[in-house]
Formats: sequence, C-alpha cells, structure tokens
Amino acid sequence: MPMEQEMHGLLIVGFSLVVGLMILATLFLWVRSKNNNIAYASVLAHFLLVSVALYFLLNAITFNGDYPMASEEISLRLGISGIIWAASMICLLIGLIKFSRVNKVY
Repeated sequence: MPMEQEMHGLLIVGFSLVVGLMILATLFLWVRSKNNNIAYASVLAHFLLVSVALYFLLNAITFNGDYPMASEEISLRLGISGIIWAASMICLLIGLIKFSRVNKVY
C-alpha cells in the first residue's frame, strides 16, 4: 500500500506511545487495587496482542509488491493479524466481564 515515506515511522511511534501509556496506566491501577487479577491480566494481554496484530498488519501493508507471490504473502499476514486481533478482543471481553462482576456482601 503506497504511503508517504514518514508515515510508517509515525504510525509506529504514535501507536507505541498510546499503548505504552495504556499499559503503564493499567499496571498502576492494578498495583493500586490489588484485586481483579484476572481482569487486569486480560486487559494487559489485550494490549500486547493488539500490538502484535498491528506489527503483522504493518508488515502486510508495507510488503514489497514485486515479490512473485506478494498477494499470497500479504493475505497470509493480514489473516494472521486478524486472528491475533480477534484473540485480543476476547481478552478484552474477559477483562470487561471480570470487572463488571459485583461482589455481593450479605
């Protein structure tokens, strides 16, 4: 996919900054609350998996189109990216379910 020369670096830096801040905030909140371990771990897994998915996505969109089997390689990388992204969404859903549970005290 044709892009300006600086865009690839800007995408990586911007995404890394945002996800890095979100990971730090999640760790800070986790240390502060000391409960809901599964929920916080699931949210962290989501951030890490979505980062890996973006890595495969960026590799797919910047792949050399002159390669003899470029179409197949790009499709494979997009598929891997999609599967990893879906796994990250499952981790996020698990975290949301765990956070939404109400502890009932009788």
